[in-house]
Parts: sequence; C-alpha cells; structure tokens
Amino acid sequence: MESAFTGSGQLNWNLLRTFWVIAQEKSITKAAKRLDMRQPSVSFALQRLEEQLGCQLVHRDSRRFELTVQGEKIYRECDEILRSVTRISELTRDASEGLSGQVRLLIISHLQSELVDEAIRLFHQHHPAITWRIEVASSQSIVRAVAQEQAALGICLLSKPMINLDCRKLFREEFSVFCGAEHPLYGVSEVDIRALQQEAFVSFTCASEGLGLEPMVALREGVGLGSRTIASSPNLEEVRRMIICGLGIGILPDTAVRSQVERGLLWPLKITDKPLGADVFLLSNPNVDLSPAERTFIDTVEELMRLSGTADAAQH
Repeated sequence: MESAFTGSGQLNWNLLRTFWVIAQEKSITKAAKRLDMRQPSVSFALQRLEEQLGCQLVHRDSRRFELTVQGEKIYRECDEILRSVTRISELTRDASEGLSGQVRLLIISHLQSELVDEAIRLFHQHHPAITWRIEVASSQSIVRAVAQEQAALGICLLSKPMINLDCRKLFREEFSVFCGAEHPLYGVSEVDIRALQQEAFVSFTCASEGLGLEPMVALREGVGLGSRTIASSPNLEEVRRMIICGLGIGILPDTAVRSQVERGLLWPLKITDKPLGADVFLLSNPNVDLSPAERTFIDTVEELMRLSGTADAAQH
C-alpha cells in the first residue's frame, strides 16, 4: 500500500489508526471520544493523512458523513493492516509468558521513524516486564560496538550493508544541503553545484576525519562538498547550530530540521538531479547469541516491515 506511506517511505501508523476509527464510527466526535483525544486533534490527523495521500478520504458536512471511493479503499487497507498487527499480538502472547530481561539498543541521534516507534510500542505492549536501555551514538560507534560484541542491537546509517553483520534495511533517510538565514544563498530556489563546492562547509567530525563508515562521507563527496571545512562537530545539534549561525553550508537529515526550516532559520539548497540519502539499518552480530527479548524485538521489527512492504530487500 504505497499511498499510505509518508514522504520518507515510512508507514504512518498513528494517522492510519485514527482514520480507521473515524471510518468505523462515521463521526469525528465519536472517534475522538473512542480515542480519548480532543476533536480538533482528530480532525487535524485526518487532514494530515489526506494531505500525505493527496486525496480526500471523507465527504463531511453538517448533514452527512461518508467515505469517498479512495477513503473506502484506504479503510480496507487499514483494516487489514490492523488485523495483521493483532495477529502479531496473538503470535507473541504465549512467548511473552516468562519473558524477562533487558533490550539494550544503540541508536543514532534524532532518528525519526514510525516503524521503530511502532515496534517499540508493540513490543512493550506484549512484553511489559522487559526493561529498555537506549543509548545514542554515532553510526561508526554503533558498528564498532556490534562488531566487537559490545552491544547486541544497533540502528544506524550505512552507505552499504556490512559483510560481517546482519543488516536489516529499515528505510531510506533523506538529506539536503542547508544554509542559514544570514547566508548569501538563503532563499535561492536552485543552486549550481559548482557554486556550492566553493562554499565554506560545516561537517560532522566523523565525516571530516574520513572514518569511512559514516554515510556523511559518501553524501559529502558525492556532491563534491567540503573542500573548505570551516567547522565540525560530532553532534547534530551543534552542526545545525553552526549552519544557522552562518558559518557555512552543511548536510543534515530533512526530518531532524523540519521545524527550523518552517521557522525560516534554515534554507534547503536545491541541487538539480542530486538527491541525497542514506539507508537506516538494524544491526546485529551473527556470532552473538541474542537473548529471547532481543530476538523477539527483531521479530517484531521484521513483521512490521513485512506489513509495510519494506521487507523484500531488508536482509543483507
């Protein structure tokens, strides 16, 4: 169901679940009561889903409330997806008895993924006794920790799968080149790549040091940027801060800076025919015996990937 995906290719579980309830109740008011949400929030969720799908889902006015043709199709898909999620619960119910321990997960900062969020939500719902420990690290550190058997699970960006690790591709993270409001290129609709190559560049430390594992290296070199690095930091917030302050241009993940773009603090520099992106992977070490909790979490992620249609090329 490709049309139910957000721009980054991730299935928006919350919006779909809200629409599913709206369609069942045939009323925004009744759906809000059932979901224990405010009516404006439910209306906004419906509006967001319609905007993402590019079609009207519901005919609604003071006298009638009915699904459009597209709305009926989306509702049937939602119904099947949510029934499948229920089957996940049934499949794991027996296994949850007596399942204990901890899931330790290394993850890159500012990762926004409804797939990961839904996997954690479902896992906790089915296995509430399991404790969690989530630590933020760079992709390079995550790969090293999993490879050296210091951590069982990690979620990070990779230019390509690692040969010695189990790498499950979750989704594609989109990036753009940004400048701050004080930069001369701010507001320019389209920029020549040769002009950008001469600009001062704000880099992630891991990329400027050429560690190789960070996709930032491939992203930067793919468009020929960074010949004159003016500043660097291993921290996304600080790279973003320095770009906003006008030190130079830099590459950032779109989802992590959406609010700054909307507020006019950052400007995405459009490069013709130069899309930027890197893949997000769930890593584990085939030489490590995973705990039952860790194995079950991976199973939950893989089942959700199958439901969202992203599992075909997930295992490398």
